[in-house]
Amino acid sequence: MKEVRLSLEQTAEVARLYAAMEEQYDQVAAALNFGCSGCPDNCCDSYFQHHTYLEWAYLWLGFRQLPAEEQERLLVRSREYIVATEAAMARDERPQAMCPLNESGLCTLYSYRLMVCRTHGVPARMTRPDGQVLSFPGCFRCQEQVGEQGLPEDSLPLVERTTHLRRLAELENELFAGRRRLYPRLRLTIAQMLVQGPPAVATPHCER
Repeated sequence: MKEVRLSLEQTAEVARLYAAMEEQYDQVAAALNFGCSGCPDNCCDSYFQHHTYLEWAYLWLGFRQLPAEEQERLLVRSREYIVATEAAMARDERPQAMCPLNESGLCTLYSYRLMVCRTHGVPARMTRPDGQVLSFPGCFRCQEQVGEQGLPEDSLPLVERTTHLRRLAELENELFAGRRRLYPRLRLTIAQMLVQGPPAVATPHCER
């Protein structure tokens, strides 16, 4: 197995992509007069799975910068998270557990958080490769605030995730020299990404 590492240029490209996501999110949030302050809920307990080695490797860039004691504390939380979510799924329930990176309401690796974390909350839309359009109304607090303002649902500003997802897919494919299709697909939570260690892959049989 060989660890998947980002070059300096790839790291910079991910940072630029994440900055573009944040900029669009902030524009939509401002247009909706939406904010998380005072929210009784916390979106960090939503169950998200992530699908790119690129983001996994970028997350580990941040994780490696933490002191050893903090890394171990987060790994303990991650193992507890995995136990809790697997138990919920065994009961045929959708898991709801606090992300191990959440520290008193703040993300320990905020600058390295993944795309889903950056775009969740406000209305969003994405077009799948098969042409199907998926729409997301935003979190419950956003929907409440939109309703209180009487904003028409059919003309709300939204985050267009399609462009970001396409660029993410391009960078992921470049990471594997155009051979991304030869490597296993991912469906991992942040906790699993931390417990399993940095991403590593075996050379595909067709290249041995």
